[in-house]
Amino acid sequence: MTGTGLIWLGLAAVAVLLALVIWVRMPAFVALLLVSLATAVLSGIPLAESVGVVTGGVGKTLGSVAVVVGLGAMLGKIIEESGGATALAQYFTGKLGRKRIVAAVVIAAFILGIPVFFDVGFIILAPIIFGFAAVANINPIKIGLPVAAALLTVHVVLPPHPGPVAVAELLDGDAGLLLTIGLPIAAVTVALGYLITRRIDVSGIERAASPVEDAGVNEVENPPSPWTIIGLILLPIVLIMVGTTSAMVLEEDSFARDVASFIGASPVALLIAVLVAWFVLGSQRGWNRQESSDVLDSALPAVAVIIFVTGAGGAFANVLVESGIGQVLSDLLAGTGLPLILTAFLLTAALRAAQGSATVALLTTAGLIAQPIADAGLSSVQAALVMVAIGFGGLGLSHINDSGFWIVTKYLGLNVKQGLRYWTTVSTIFGVIGFLLTWAVYAVV
Repeated sequence: MTGTGLIWLGLAAVAVLLALVIWVRMPAFVALLLVSLATAVLSGIPLAESVGVVTGGVGKTLGSVAVVVGLGAMLGKIIEESGGATALAQYFTGKLGRKRIVAAVVIAAFILGIPVFFDVGFIILAPIIFGFAAVANINPIKIGLPVAAALLTVHVVLPPHPGPVAVAELLDGDAGLLLTIGLPIAAVTVALGYLITRRIDVSGIERAASPVEDAGVNEVENPPSPWTIIGLILLPIVLIMVGTTSAMVLEEDSFARDVASFIGASPVALLIAVLVAWFVLGSQRGWNRQESSDVLDSALPAVAVIIFVTGAGGAFANVLVESGIGQVLSDLLAGTGLPLILTAFLLTAALRAAQGSATVALLTTAGLIAQPIADAGLSSVQAALVMVAIGFGGLGLSHINDSGFWIVTKYLGLNVKQGLRYWTTVSTIFGVIGFLLTWAVYAVV
């Protein structure tokens, strides 16, 4: 097939994928596999090899993603069940005072969001939002919007969340370096986004009833110390950063570097954190070993769909590479003159707006630009910044085709029109701020 034909095939594959997910309501896992197989065959890959290309993509992606996402979900689950979210929110509110109650809950959300998925984190924090809003006599939407945006920022940019981990895998990047670079950018994004969106006037909004309107802040028996929760969240982050830094400063083949690289590998760092949480939080809550283990096990069914969709996204990405579509796209992008980092951001944002899922948008973009990134000769830091830009592309334009849109609006008591006006706007502001920060760093490295 000619280069032009491959480009049209790639565009048609994405269009069909979007149609299957949006209009046919086909499960994303099935749609991705179906489109991957069809694209492989139509691109000229022999029938006998097409299945191997698809399953090879699944295996390559899940080799690291499944372990990291599974362990990350376990860590988040035991923090959730132990009452750690309430402990964090109450601690920061007590330190910052009622006048800074919004900032306090946003900080707690940012920290909690590292191991906890966006939707779970927001549902956990929703009663806290309403409870603290009542104490401070402010509109809960004033707290809820930046809290949701902070959680979503972490979800689309930082490992161990499935989208960023899969992007790093598909682009042959370093998840540890992605975390090291992405964490400060995400933190500054949330800070600036909070300062900007706090000016949004929500005083005149007529809210519907929320399912947690009268829930208040739950008191947990034997709650963990907030510093215990902070320590458990920071433990894998510090280990990963140590592993990443050691590869840059220690001598190759030295014992110290080998040890640091081992404990700093994302699966090992998260495994250590889960084991520590299993022992420490279980002991503090008075759980026996079996009860603690049951809490950890209960995290896995909820992430099974995410893991399988991520694997199918890897299959689609592998087909784009093996068929030659990626190489043709690389040549085409090189001729447009658009910066690769801008292309990555805009492509992800368009896919996010079109089909709703941030994770699917991240995976699809990574598959499309894998070859252009490989051909661009980027440094490891520049490649990581492109990954961060892809993440921020999946942050904005959350609207009615996004499950997160409905979670935020229903829990905050917003109707569709209000949700589009306020939540879609806030998520997009955070996404644009994050990308501009990322591009600024990219320009100087």
